[in-house]
Amino acid sequence: RSEQRMREIEVKLRAGMTKKGIVGAAQDRIAKSITSFAMFGFPESHAASFALLAYASAYLRTHYLAAFTCALLNSQPMGFYQPLSLVKDAQRHGLHFKPVDITRSHWRCTIEEHDDRKCVRLGFNYIKGLGEAVAQAIVSARAYAPFANIRDLARRVPSLQKAHMNKLAAAGALNFNLGAEHRRDALWQADLAVRPVSELLEPAAYTPEASPLAAMDPMERTHADFHNTGLSIGRHPMSYHRDRMNEMGVISAEGLHRKPNGRWVSVAGCVICRQRPGTAKGFLFLSLEDETGIANVIVEPSMFDDNRAALVETPYVRVDGVLQNQEGVVSVRARRVQALETSLARVASHDFR
Repeated sequence: RSEQRMREIEVKLRAGMTKKGIVGAAQDRIAKSITSFAMFGFPESHAASFALLAYASAYLRTHYLAAFTCALLNSQPMGFYQPLSLVKDAQRHGLHFKPVDITRSHWRCTIEEHDDRKCVRLGFNYIKGLGEAVAQAIVSARAYAPFANIRDLARRVPSLQKAHMNKLAAAGALNFNLGAEHRRDALWQADLAVRPVSELLEPAAYTPEASPLAAMDPMERTHADFHNTGLSIGRHPMSYHRDRMNEMGVISAEGLHRKPNGRWVSVAGCVICRQRPGTAKGFLFLSLEDETGIANVIVEPSMFDDNRAALVETPYVRVDGVLQNQEGVVSVRARRVQALETSLARVASHDFR
């Protein structure tokens, strides 16, 4: 794609054609065809390849949403979007998810059917620090016989350490058919389960102490989800602040599509992607996600320099600016950026240069 290199090659090409008797207008047409193709052949071939991948992905996502999403979640880390964004987008398109469950989950995410509908069951691979060997030990022990209670689980899977049990309990994975009424109850029982007890006590007859701990509220469960799995199949973190956002005049990502081009708007969300490619002449492109979708933000170089801390380090931001809504392509040209003070779970972002 170097013009200098192409000129050098053209000299050799013309010399060779002259030796073969190809001269005049014919030689000019051949040289022009080759040099012209060199300027667009590379992007053309890539465009065709990406178009094929985009079409195939769109087809699978439309007709096989459960399988497509499950495969993406099992292929992480990869691609442009984090698992949280993949889950939330699939939920907005009607896909249901089931949490990590000690009685049903496998190492990887799987597809299940509930009420004649396919859904995705999160796998043990989303419990941070658990490890595949421990997960497979759980699955093997479960295949032999169901777990009677949390104590039985700890006894039959010796590789489950206290830290593993705490993570499973905090993520809600021990709340199913093991006697725990809620996550903190499971944490309490898990702590008791790893303590030594009389060998005469049969696991099935084991009666745990009543937990004195209160159940987590919805926001605490969301925090626990992010801390232990990196995502949540429950409420999006921004949904807890929607009333506050409405009072501030902040429009949801979905609402942007209903606003006319050129309108002054305010948007806010967790930063899921930052892009500042070398070819963009200093422009920064942000993707902000809320419970309704994703808003794209364009930040000019001067604004980036003046708001570097908020743009680079803050997990949640509010952006005021001018809406660009042209032929269905929606973005906000930022005029003011500020960190959004929240007590929400920190969402990881993909940052590209």
